[in-house]
Amino acid sequence: MTAPASVAPHHASTAVLAIGALGVVYGDIGTNPLFAMREAFTARHRVALDAANTIGLLSLMFWSLIVVVTIKYLSTVMRADNDGEGGILALAALVSGKGDATKGRRWVLVLVGILGAALLYGDGMVTPAISVLAAVEGTAVATPSFTHYVVPIACIILVGLFAVQRKGTAIIGRIFGPMMIIWFVTIAVLGANQLRREPRVLRAIWPGYGVRFFVDNGFKGFLVLGAVILVVVGGEALYADMGHFGRRPIMLGWYGLVLPSLILVYFGQGALLIRDPTAIDNPFFRMAPHSLLYPLAILATIATVIASQALISGAFSLTHQAIQLGYSPRVEVRHTSESQIGQIYVPAVNWLLMFACIGLVVGFRHSASLAAAYGLAVSTTMVMTTILFSVVARRHFGWHKPTVVAVCAVFLFVDAAFFGATLFKIPDGGWFPLVVGAVIFTIMTTWRTGRRIVRARLRGHMPELAQFVSSVSAGSVVRTSGSSAYLFSVAGVTPPALIASLHHHDSLHEQVLIVCVTVEPRPRVPTPRRAVVTDLGAGLHQVVLHFGFMEEPDVPKALAQRVAMQLGLDLSTLTYFLGSERITVTSRPGMAMWREHLYAFMSRNATGTIDLFRLPIDQTLQIGVGVEL
Repeated sequence: MTAPASVAPHHASTAVLAIGALGVVYGDIGTNPLFAMREAFTARHRVALDAANTIGLLSLMFWSLIVVVTIKYLSTVMRADNDGEGGILALAALVSGKGDATKGRRWVLVLVGILGAALLYGDGMVTPAISVLAAVEGTAVATPSFTHYVVPIACIILVGLFAVQRKGTAIIGRIFGPMMIIWFVTIAVLGANQLRREPRVLRAIWPGYGVRFFVDNGFKGFLVLGAVILVVVGGEALYADMGHFGRRPIMLGWYGLVLPSLILVYFGQGALLIRDPTAIDNPFFRMAPHSLLYPLAILATIATVIASQALISGAFSLTHQAIQLGYSPRVEVRHTSESQIGQIYVPAVNWLLMFACIGLVVGFRHSASLAAAYGLAVSTTMVMTTILFSVVARRHFGWHKPTVVAVCAVFLFVDAAFFGATLFKIPDGGWFPLVVGAVIFTIMTTWRTGRRIVRARLRGHMPELAQFVSSVSAGSVVRTSGSSAYLFSVAGVTPPALIASLHHHDSLHEQVLIVCVTVEPRPRVPTPRRAVVTDLGAGLHQVVLHFGFMEEPDVPKALAQRVAMQLGLDLSTLTYFLGSERITVTSRPGMAMWREHLYAFMSRNATGTIDLFRLPIDQTLQIGVGVEL
């Protein structure tokens, strides 16, 4: 009789997380109906607005939701979680693990993951801008004179959105979740009302109408895929935000509310356009009675503010993963929940996104203009996700090669079609997310390469740890009472701070820890496997601390869990020594000069190691170490 009692809280927790997921994860894909249908019939595509094309377009939208979001992401790709964490960097971490691939091939696949993650930042800037603009423009449908106030109001809303991010996704989800339930129910009712008047649009469920759309419109029909992709924008965010809520709550929200509502609202817009083609100027708001336009515009504005949350949360997760995996300089990361470890806030990313979004609103001024910049980054990331997943499915899932080829070929065919269509958006604004992605990609690869060069240069000047221990064992070094810990990123090598300290003080503590912090390509490391201690002799111990890429590397806490008791340490008197690198740009072989200057700049402005490792500032000493790039 005890089983039901233990199951009930789990169901309750899943339901609460599902509501939270509606407020954080589904806002992006849930507000695309504001502009997706309108964009498909713009003058840019020159597709005739008639019943046949409308039904064909609806068929493409319907099957895009089914194939891309339902089958690819929710049913397939989200199974490739890295200990519960999702997103393309988590997928890249799985690929970079041990396997039968050569080192060169793994590095190429990792680069694919880095580029995909970098492009998501560009999408994270466009999403809030276009969503909020599209919602505020709804007021202009009711009162055309209100058009002049759209941009200022959108900017104010964006400032407010980013200002509340420090509260964390748990609180935001609890507030936004119920609002998104109202939103999805509202758009479902609006769509069902129009569908009731023109039920023949239900024929679009048959995929043959989508094929006919391409046959009738040729190359113009292919270009319309650049607008159809707007229907599934947000699918990648579902995967990136999986660590915030888990796969099960996200799936519950999709099947229980989101998917039915999206199908109804898109089919409702199609039904309206068949009856009244002039409604194409804003088919979403034209579905509502005139008396309800203002309440609907307010609700849409709230929903689009929430829509921005999915990409913002995804950007936070990607940044944290990039830092821990060594692809990004250290920045401040705050955990905002004690119960959900994946819920974080990254101030630097938050404010960068805010200023970028405001700049886009002021620069493009209309959601229709921004739509041209929307989708290219997502389509590119979709292709890269499929490529990485094919490797994971073969290596980690043990799928047979024919199965991998069959499944991923279908996904890649759809992804490539969207990618090809969105390429034609580059002159009209698609260049923006590409530029952002290129900048982020350059930063990530420069930091990764720079760290590798710095470690190699330091290692070349430092003696092997065994050699150093031998010199200490010979009795040539004066020992003083107390204990100390020297931190260095490479195990088996004498830390530069230890050499510098010995040079200046001509003595060592009786007990010395050589601490190496390593970040593994998995989100979390179990506590029993946190520390590996090796007795080097002469009172010296090598301590290798293992952390996952979603964990905070709290060194004192890790030492207290196992090492302190094992070695009889009093952590309150332990002195920590750090080597503070002073980077000098030279003409030595390594990176291009401009990349070396970029690395040096990032190194100077990165969050300090004391904060990163949670070291007590009154027990920590930093020793300068010069490094030539």
